[in-house]
Amino acid sequence: MTAALSMPTVLIVPGLRDHVDTHWQTFLAADLEARGRRVRTVPPMGRDDLDCAARVDAIERAANLISGPLVVVAHSGGTLMVAHWARRTRRPVQGALLATPPDFERPMPEGYPTVEALLDAGWLPVPRRTLPFRSIVAASRNDPLAAFDRVATLARDWGSELVDMGEVGHLNPASGYGPWPLAEYLIRDLSTPLAVAD
Repeated sequence: MTAALSMPTVLIVPGLRDHVDTHWQTFLAADLEARGRRVRTVPPMGRDDLDCAARVDAIERAANLISGPLVVVAHSGGTLMVAHWARRTRRPVQGALLATPPDFERPMPEGYPTVEALLDAGWLPVPRRTLPFRSIVAASRNDPLAAFDRVATLARDWGSELVDMGEVGHLNPASGYGPWPLAEYLIRDLSTPLAVAD
């Protein structure tokens, strides 16, 4: 068995968008698969249907089709989907990389859902309980969708390690990002079981 195949499967959870060829999650999936790593992606649902429960169900279906260890890699609204999913799933998760969570509890820029629409669709309140698995929150200092201190508080509430990425916008093509090499390093970290002290 190759080293790549012995690693946990990576489950990619996109945010509130359709498939984007130039998004870092798309590049990540292709790079990992090219090296023999098992990767699955929750189908993007776009912004037309905001139903949070339907998105949580989609994560549950995808996760339960994967055998063995699992590392979740979520971006933007996908990070909040994972927080909702974590409250109901029984599927063991080895770790989760949660990149640039948006602040759905405060008004976002034009073109994004309103707080009222998110409330109606079941996103609010944002889950604040400690996640039942190891997690890393990657936060931006100039994210137009969330202030850094708000994301840092969310990471603390989730029991997540916080990685300060500096000024990277929302870590999406609109912020000048295609590939995000740090993701693979963080995934490798999450893929290695933590040593248990005697």
